[in-house]
Amino acid sequence: MLSRSVSVLLLAAAIAAAQTTPEKKLKQGEYDVYNDVVKDINITNFTKALTDLGAWTQKFPESDYQDERTAFYVQAYAATNQPAKALEAASGLLSRDLASVFPGPAGQPAIIRFLYNVVWAISHDPNPSPDALAAGEKAAHQLMAFERPIPGVSAADWDKARASMKEQAAGALLYIAMQPGVQAMAKQPPDCAAADAAYARALNVYPDKSMLSYELGRALNCESKTQPEKLSAAIYEFQRAAVIDPTLGDPKADPKKVPAFADNAYLKIHGSDEGLDQLKQAVRQSPLPPDGFKIKTATEIADEKRAEFEKTNPQLALWMKIKGALADTDGEQYFTEQLKNSQVPQLRGVLIEAKPACRPKELTIAVPLPDTQQSLRAEIRLVLDKPLTGKPELNQEFHWEGVPTAFTQDTILLTMDGEVAKIECLKTAPCGVTTGKKK
Repeated sequence: MLSRSVSVLLLAAAIAAAQTTPEKKLKQGEYDVYNDVVKDINITNFTKALTDLGAWTQKFPESDYQDERTAFYVQAYAATNQPAKALEAASGLLSRDLASVFPGPAGQPAIIRFLYNVVWAISHDPNPSPDALAAGEKAAHQLMAFERPIPGVSAADWDKARASMKEQAAGALLYIAMQPGVQAMAKQPPDCAAADAAYARALNVYPDKSMLSYELGRALNCESKTQPEKLSAAIYEFQRAAVIDPTLGDPKADPKKVPAFADNAYLKIHGSDEGLDQLKQAVRQSPLPPDGFKIKTATEIADEKRAEFEKTNPQLALWMKIKGALADTDGEQYFTEQLKNSQVPQLRGVLIEAKPACRPKELTIAVPLPDTQQSLRAEIRLVLDKPLTGKPELNQEFHWEGVPTAFTQDTILLTMDGEVAKIECLKTAPCGVTTGKKK
């Protein structure tokens, strides 16, 4: 807001300008209603000013001071928190050259006061019409560009006024830029795609405004309900908002709220904070994500790890698939309909028991995960077509092929028939020679 001293100076100068314009004259009897309005505004009784402006308009619809009256209307509507009416009243004047409407140095404060009230109005209209947005944008640009000092205002006060004028104009232009997106999201159901496009356009103009990034993130998140690929871009925008300004331009806001929300959104899709620090750095470089930007989901990461595991541990991966299916609620059905009496490709495991110890015909096998310290547990019983020729060493890894014949679900123990000829890497010693101890 303008400082009170500058506001008073602007008001006094504007009233003086209206009273001293040489080519304008008040009609007979018009002075009293005109003076009532000036008094009302001078003491900031804007509700009464609107009443007196109505009386002035009714008694003197045609007046040399019609433009000044319009400016007073705009000011009174703004001061009584009626932004839509202020913008409607201002549209006619904004279509003209204000320097001609309020000419010379004496007209400058009237122009500033008028523009300032229009800018305030557009910034406070919750649902501005297209005409209101156009009027507000025009006023904001003119207020931003107004550089001529006001006669009678000190350089220090003018500098303060200019800073305030630019701040208010910039805020209004940002508000206007956001409105297409705001209005699209306010529809029932929300027009997420239109909001996405609107906020992206605004963000290209105002790349440092975290509120735009946040709202774009909301629009993208809305779209992701039917277009899941949009979710990565939404998280990018949430992270950018958190990094650029976590208060979203509101000094009273909790600066921890948006970062926490953005981080949780990343964790929810990615499954961990791996890569989050790199993303926080990347979002600083551009208001919009690069083409092809994608955050891998926890499912995708798991699928990649599974594929890599299957590539490097094909036998173990095969057993884990079989074991998982057997452990499921319909494990018995899977065994009977898909697994029983079917040839299973080569598996790999650790021998934990041989029956009998010498020249065994039955091997009990554990299938431990790599790089784990878990205790070995019987998972497969391999029944051979003939006895081995010696005494197998326990706790050694070997390979075999077999055909499932039986299944115990409570312990997930699979019985397979196998041929000695299809066993690989199983070390044996002559019977009677001590071998590795059973664990």
